[in-house]
Amino acid sequence: MAPFPLPIDSLLGHWPSYVVYIAIGFGFGYVLEIAGFGKSTKLAAQFYLKEMTVLKVMFTAIVVAAVLIFLASAMGLLDYNLVWVNPTYLWPGIVGGLVMGVGFILGGFCPGTSIVAASTLKIDGIVFLLGAFFGIFAFGETVGLFEDFWYSSYMGRFTLQQLFNVDAGVIVLAVVLMALAAFVFAEYSERTFGKGLVKKAPRWSLGAAGGLIVLAGVTLFIGQPTNADRQEALAIDQETALTERSVQIHPAELLAYLNNRQIIPYVIDVRSESDFNAFHLPGAHRVPLDGILPLAQDLQLQPRNTLFVVLSNEEAAATDAWRMLNAEGIANVYILEGGINKWLDTFSDEAFQAAYKVESAGVDQLAYALPGALGSRYDAADPNPAAFTIEYTPKVKLSVGRGATGGGCG
Repeated sequence: MAPFPLPIDSLLGHWPSYVVYIAIGFGFGYVLEIAGFGKSTKLAAQFYLKEMTVLKVMFTAIVVAAVLIFLASAMGLLDYNLVWVNPTYLWPGIVGGLVMGVGFILGGFCPGTSIVAASTLKIDGIVFLLGAFFGIFAFGETVGLFEDFWYSSYMGRFTLQQLFNVDAGVIVLAVVLMALAAFVFAEYSERTFGKGLVKKAPRWSLGAAGGLIVLAGVTLFIGQPTNADRQEALAIDQETALTERSVQIHPAELLAYLNNRQIIPYVIDVRSESDFNAFHLPGAHRVPLDGILPLAQDLQLQPRNTLFVVLSNEEAAATDAWRMLNAEGIANVYILEGGINKWLDTFSDEAFQAAYKVESAGVDQLAYALPGALGSRYDAADPNPAAFTIEYTPKVKLSVGRGATGGGCG
């Protein structure tokens, strides 16, 4: 299921993948140039309603990309969870948009189009680009003065379908219809304020618009795959990994990574609040099973050297959490072998086990009757790795090719 987006780095290697990136960048710049986006007068005319080429080209790109992305996702050809969506910082984003908009009006370029103009040796484009570099430098030197605001109103990977709590197909169809309405307005404004200097849209554009509406309707009809759908599609791969025990890591391996500064361990404890309060690992995040999917979007934004380990008292609940996170495309997710019970069996001393160990009351139940809610204050919660010599088979293989990666704006 969902072979795309392709992990280019893994397929081609680090440096050869740059050929692909350069080709995409060149193609993007070429399209902007032939669309006339290297001319400041053409771009500035947008704000005076004389020539709406910018709106037409950008809106066309947006709706075509939206339809193809979500239609491919609905058909199981693309994993949308691996497509980068810039995290939302609401108020900083609004202020940044206003600043960029004012600069666009005054200078006639946005950052991407200024590079296009500069590449064709247009003086105004070169000056604007130099100004952009100066602005980047000034921002870097002063961001500490307003850092609290810069990181305020964080909303994570927040999309319109989440805002309105509807299927992505509804948003896609609405955006297509909104774009068509904007095109009608653009044609009217060009006739009114542009004095007929702009050519009318070709007749084939009506067919293209109808085709987009049909594809958006198909996207809505099929609907986006749920986590259960993804688990069903990945069932064979997941069962193979679980049966071969390739994702269950020994407590000693987790302890080694908890003390490895090159790796960021992110421990997810899916047990009940009472069991968590009785005993947990330092820094563990208690997340009940019904909170795993809402958490998945934040996990996508973690650094790529993050190791996610889910645990329960034994393995049953942790395995359910692993299935969900794996289906959401989260990279580097493992299960603590034997759960907290095996952790305590491995790192607690004989006196502790003699005093507190009991027969488990059932599947995935805590096998220790601990006297109070001491959490991570037990010695066994944070053992010294040097005090133990334990043989185990390493399972962790960090992957950097599956997680969503950052993007930018042209």
